[in-house]
Amino acid sequence: MSRKDQLRIMVVDDTAVSRGLITQVLDWLRIENYQTCNDGKEALQAISQSPVHLVISDYYMPGLDGLGLLHGLRTTKGIERTGFILVTGRADETMMAKGRSLGMNNMILKPFTKEQMKTCIEQVVGPL
Repeated sequence: MSRKDQLRIMVVDDTAVSRGLITQVLDWLRIENYQTCNDGKEALQAISQSPVHLVISDYYMPGLDGLGLLHGLRTTKGIERTGFILVTGRADETMMAKGRSLGMNNMILKPFTKEQMKTCIEQVVGPL
């Protein structure tokens, strides 16, 4: 069984279009085992019940933002080692420093190409 077949991913973004752009890349990569959530709180609850290997999350979301979700992952026993990619349209040094301090594995700026997202994912999970 290939890595793609085993990989479980959660895509978290409050905007359907943005979730769709990410899942289109996953489909292009032939990664079939993914779920989507439209907010950080819902995602954290779902991942706590059914862990995933990788979370690809938007930063700006109402309620629990991307870094809040990352903090929740890192402080919850059993899912604290989940891979995490932050997706954002604007990255400032304060956000990046906070992400690094929380254990963010990678980040990608919007807009991104499918090749850029593939490289970003592979830097976290290895070759696909």
